[in-house]
Amino acid sequence: MAFDVDTHMDLITQPLLMIAGDKADTKYMTDSAYEKATNTKNKELYLIPGATHIKTYWVPEYVEQTQNKLKEFYKNNL
Repeated sequence: MAFDVDTHMDLITQPLLMIAGDKADTKYMTDSAYEKATNTKNKELYLIPGATHIKTYWVPEYVEQTQNKLKEFYKNNL
């Protein structure tokens, strides 16, 4: 069975944080999914300047930015 999360983004009603590198080859998919998340009143797209998709997993400065953003998001929304 094929599954495309992009198709069902409108089902999200909870706070949403999406994180992507602004140089990621896959950023267009993040942008598309974010635009389709229309039923949450609290959503944010956090872009990591200079980061590609893969580098967000292991480059210390990008990982640190991600961790800090997640801490802030969870503190405000849990």
